[in-house]
Amino acid sequence: MTSQLAFNPIRKVIPVLGLVLLLLTTYALPLAAQEAPDRRKLTDPTAPGFEPAIEEYDPWEGWNRGVYRFNHGVDTVVLLPLVKGYQFIVPEIGREGITNFFDNLFEIRNFAHNLLQGKIEGCLNSAFRFAINTTLGVGGLMDPATDAGFPEWREDFGQTLGVWGVGPGPYLVLPLVGPSTLRDTFGLAADAVGEGLWLNLLVNAPDWSKSTEDKIKWSLTGLRILNTRSNVAFRYYGTGSPFEYELVRFLYLKNRQLLIEQ
Repeated sequence: MTSQLAFNPIRKVIPVLGLVLLLLTTYALPLAAQEAPDRRKLTDPTAPGFEPAIEEYDPWEGWNRGVYRFNHGVDTVVLLPLVKGYQFIVPEIGREGITNFFDNLFEIRNFAHNLLQGKIEGCLNSAFRFAINTTLGVGGLMDPATDAGFPEWREDFGQTLGVWGVGPGPYLVLPLVGPSTLRDTFGLAADAVGEGLWLNLLVNAPDWSKSTEDKIKWSLTGLRILNTRSNVAFRYYGTGSPFEYELVRFLYLKNRQLLIEQ
């Protein structure tokens, strides 16, 4: 009788079960309660940190994939060789100055869209940036405004439309431009018109001849395209993923969503 009680397995299991219950009560349940808000923010719009799902609406996918391949061909055969020549001729410090120059030249776009979005702080930031970089930055070739606490708040008309409540619409890949949406395409066109008018105003100011003005405008436009592509590390089909199209689409839409929500 005594030997049977000594080797009763239930006596050994009960303390172990009690220890497990104690650990669950002490650590697991409070941890689950802390994680509940993190899970809730994925489904409850009223939860802090709620992130709405991205709607990857792509009804023109066949067209978009064709344009994506076309852009890859133009980029590989035409643009990247020109960019390599540009990088070979112009040293890095020179390319940085050119980037600063164009950023400062079109800072007026950031000012206008901050104003349209009701971002008074952004308007003041753009105004101070333009004033500081145009004067202390030698016509915008340097960027002392950022060091002075006025970083660039890049805005465009697509973001402004988003702030006004206009949805992105269908995803769209534009020839020579790349990822966009229907809303951002209208925004891009509006910005192009506005920047063209601003550039015409600046070029016309010194009272040059029409042919000289055209040469300057086309030269600045070409230089801006080369410099912009030089600053972008992305290479078509360089991700190594068989789903690169879907990846680029997701990253573009997510980035635009975050920019509009700022």
